Amino acid sequence: MPVEPAPRAPTARSASRLRMTGYAALQVLLFVPTLLAFVLCAVGGALSLVVLGLPLLAIGMPLLRWTAQRHRVMAARCLGIEVPPGPRRTPPGEPLYGRLMLWARDPMTWRELAWALASITIGFTVSLAFLVLFLGIVTGLVWWYGTEPIMRGRARLDLMFLAYGRTERLEQRVAELTETRADVVDHAAAELRRIERDLHDGAQARLVALSMSLGLAEEAFATDPERARALVNDARTTTSAALTDLRNVVRGIHPPVLADRGLAGAVQALALDLPLPVEVEASLPGRPPAPVESALYFTIAECLANIGKHSGAGNAWVLMRHRDGILQAIVGDDGAGGADPGAGTGMLGVMRRLAAFDGTMTVASPVGGPTIVTLEVPCALSSPKTAPSSVSD
Repeated sequence: MPVEPAPRAPTARSASRLRMTGYAALQVLLFVPTLLAFVLCAVGGALSLVVLGLPLLAIGMPLLRWTAQRHRVMAARCLGIEVPPGPRRTPPGEPLYGRLMLWARDPMTWRELAWALASITIGFTVSLAFLVLFLGIVTGLVWWYGTEPIMRGRARLDLMFLAYGRTERLEQRVAELTETRADVVDHAAAELRRIERDLHDGAQARLVALSMSLGLAEEAFATDPERARALVNDARTTTSAALTDLRNVVRGIHPPVLADRGLAGAVQALALDLPLPVEVEASLPGRPPAPVESALYFTIAECLANIGKHSGAGNAWVLMRHRDGILQAIVGDDGAGGADPGAGTGMLGVMRRLAAFDGTMTVASPVGGPTIVTLEVPCALSSPKTAPSSVSD
């Protein structure tokens, strides 16, 4: 059965006074791991030219990011805003030196280091003083009126370091677009090479054989009509095979079923070809732009192919819908789980294909299953009456 994902979180509300007080207590408790992380990163950075600094950084940086994320969430909840994005994630399987280089190039790494210094000094003092104020017997009135300004001030201090500024967000966006464009160019070049190879090895080879058969038949008509007739029959068979190869190439570029029946119908056709039952549920009031529709179709096809090859599942499902300007597809199965997006080129290709349209892919696949892949692409849907259509050959 399709798994209904959790609804999108509404705009966050600011925390209550008691919750803010709990945050202050947690901030005091996080003083020790924050201090430890700062020391490990500072000493590891100073010793980074020798081997001893790398293990310290390998321990200190994840610990620093963990404590920073806890404070980032608390600060956002105190202010009643969405949690700002944190540092970039490192690719799975990246070696230690590669992770350290990615951390060093990420501006948020240096922001978190500066935040740690501020947190273990000014921030810790503010939170501890607030707790002392709260525990006082005659300071209840002060606590009642002072909770929000004190904790929101602490939250603004944290987010001053832990949230990207407008200029940094623009720079990060430019970097993402540059990387995405490079991936798209590489993918397009690879697709062109694939099409050229398929045409060369398939249709072109059969057309050459067709030409040779017709030439031999022409020579044999006068002296051996039976042999000529056999050669013509071979040529007819070769023509049919060449047409099949050409249709396969065209289907790899833009499947006719997608143009004729739309995304929902095309995915249903995919599901019928799988060796296990696949339930397809779609709620799409219109059609997305053709490039987005094609990209999502091929990503769903890749996910279903992986289910058939690797999951060992007995059932699978696909849920497609559009809301809040997001086209969402959820592909799940009840197989063994343990899927790793970074382990193969197929899922990496899916991510690159979606990234060209600002799309994302998230994978939840605990060992033992189920595996749920969520694909999201921001786009608008056209009216069903004005949706583009074409006629397949």
